[in-house]
Amino acid sequence: MLNIFSIENPENSIEWMIFLANKYSSMFWEGTKLTLFIAVLGTLLGFVLGYVIGIIQDAKISQGDHAVRKTLLRLIKFIASVYVEIFRDTPMIVQAMIIYFGIRQANIEITPVSAGVLVTVLNTGAYMAETVRAGIGSIDLGQREGAWAMGMSPMKTMVYIVLPQAFKNIIPEMANTFLTNLKMTSVLNVIAVQELFMAAKTVGGNYYKYFESYLVIAVIYFVLCFAFNKVFNFLEKRMEGKSDYALAVEYMDND
Repeated sequence: MLNIFSIENPENSIEWMIFLANKYSSMFWEGTKLTLFIAVLGTLLGFVLGYVIGIIQDAKISQGDHAVRKTLLRLIKFIASVYVEIFRDTPMIVQAMIIYFGIRQANIEITPVSAGVLVTVLNTGAYMAETVRAGIGSIDLGQREGAWAMGMSPMKTMVYIVLPQAFKNIIPEMANTFLTNLKMTSVLNVIAVQELFMAAKTVGGNYYKYFESYLVIAVIYFVLCFAFNKVFNFLEKRMEGKSDYALAVEYMDND
């Protein structure tokens, strides 16, 4: 059995993986923490942004609306649509380069980590906007009409009737988006974010053992994604409730 503390002269890839993981454990750990920080914060803020954009895209323009409101709403919906299309149709690595260097070129100070979070938020928001819009569309229109008939305003109907149900429907996609962000943070190394991929790149260069270094982070990515996937599956099943429930009417009939 290999002892990770006794390998001084590694001879094969497995031993090199253990050697590098042990010697540079602090670097890999810092990279992992930063990767998780960007993925978690970017997903949460991106989800909020996507929720807002999704609601804007779903907003209806009525014939009885004031001309100013119609014009303003059309303009906002157009801007939202352009934003979604741009960020859905361009690679995240290109977005990172444009945003980071574009902001710095405008003489605005921004750190690589802040730029990385911003890119993740904007990218996530664009994808979640379509998910939210689809989730809102999945709610039966009759529920809205019933709420309106009871005197609820369109805004209250959206907040209290539609959004809570839509939120439950889009939780699985939000989980998938988080797992995607967890892996896609690797592209942020192009703007010098010291995340997990950059750590492996740096470690590999010390001994020219890039293959073994990247294998180390491949294991880390796998463990993280596997663990979070299991957690999300558990939460999703809990939200669905019990599958063996019985209708109250059955008990009434038995009595």
